[in-house]
Amino acid sequence: MLKLIRRFVSASALTLAMTAASAQEPIVIGVPAVQSGPVGVADHTDWTNGITLAVEEINAAGGVLGRPLEIRLLDLDMMSPEGNVAGFTSLIEGGAHAIASAFTIIPAPAMEAAAPSGIPYVHGNTSSVNVDLFQSDPERFRNIFQLDVGEVWYGTGYVRFLQDLVASGQWEPKNNKVHIVQGQISYTQLISQATQAAIAETNGEWEVGAITDIQFPVQDWSPVIRALQETDAAAIMIDHWVAAELAAFAQQYAFDPVPDSLVYLQYGPSQPEFLDLAQGAGEGMVWGTVYGVYADERGMEFREKYMARYPGTMGMVYTGGGYDAAYILAAAWEAAGDPDDFDAVGDAIRNIEYRGVNGFYRIDPETNSGISYPNMTDDPEAGQAHLFFQVQDNEHRIIAPEPFVEVPFVAPPWW
Repeated sequence: MLKLIRRFVSASALTLAMTAASAQEPIVIGVPAVQSGPVGVADHTDWTNGITLAVEEINAAGGVLGRPLEIRLLDLDMMSPEGNVAGFTSLIEGGAHAIASAFTIIPAPAMEAAAPSGIPYVHGNTSSVNVDLFQSDPERFRNIFQLDVGEVWYGTGYVRFLQDLVASGQWEPKNNKVHIVQGQISYTQLISQATQAAIAETNGEWEVGAITDIQFPVQDWSPVIRALQETDAAAIMIDHWVAAELAAFAQQYAFDPVPDSLVYLQYGPSQPEFLDLAQGAGEGMVWGTVYGVYADERGMEFREKYMARYPGTMGMVYTGGGYDAAYILAAAWEAAGDPDDFDAVGDAIRNIEYRGVNGFYRIDPETNSGISYPNMTDDPEAGQAHLFFQVQDNEHRIIAPEPFVEVPFVAPPWW
């Protein structure tokens, strides 16, 4: 009997020791991020920095379930399907408990690679392709969550912004024409199509003045600027997202602008290099994001922390996105109680309500993605605001929508 008791005590001690050891093992967040190449580096660096800042804070507060968080960074080749599959497969097989990605240019291969394991995969792809793929097989892609919304809302929200700016009395357009300069990738094409559809729904309040095609990489903006001058539209939409090329446009446009036209640059100025490369030429230009860092108390506190940790020009989108993603995963792991139970963690994310620095997160069960204000909800605290910024004094300042306005719109220098 004594031997049996000793054997039982030894076994119990071993179990407790193993449990204690397991409790100290890190919970791993796999972060596939582009480290080099023509596109994506700035956004992916912003995302990685944001996650790193959040993980440092979470670990300083004791971690999750008594365990520290660990970031496993992987250099992602996102320009090819094979590169996406290889990167995601490596993280999954390496024991990641979740994957957190800024975006992939080709979303489907990454989703297909993640789906069989059921691993929680959160991202900011801003892509209708993700929504379509999820809806094609909701069970298979159940644990893959787009934290923001599809790119089509950029087009819808842009036309709403024009209407609201006129209604506010801040802008009296010289005509009702919109000139769209569109890139040729799916992302920009879908934005252009959504913009055209929203313009058509205004019943003549706005009309498409012209559409000009561009092809990445844009070496010379002179032909585009000549086309803009010929159309002389009140509103100019440069539907392109590469910051360095938008900075080149801004520099060329500053020397030969279209008088009294409102210039909107699609998303790209959010990346730090835009202000750095434009060197003041972006002054007065407007840009937007469906997934950006607010300028409210929570957002400004984050900005200050981020700038202290990463001095220099700050990105206005994926810095906050990565930061929020880490806290969303931490909350889901706490709720599930076991990071290895992928479906329990997925259920926790699916039912989460979280107010982050990029707005309010709630997953739409029809799309497994976020909700946009004011595009999809009238409640400013029920989604992520479609923010419009204007470059003022070489800084990005929020000019729409209410109640998140930081400063009023000002006349650009070429007016």
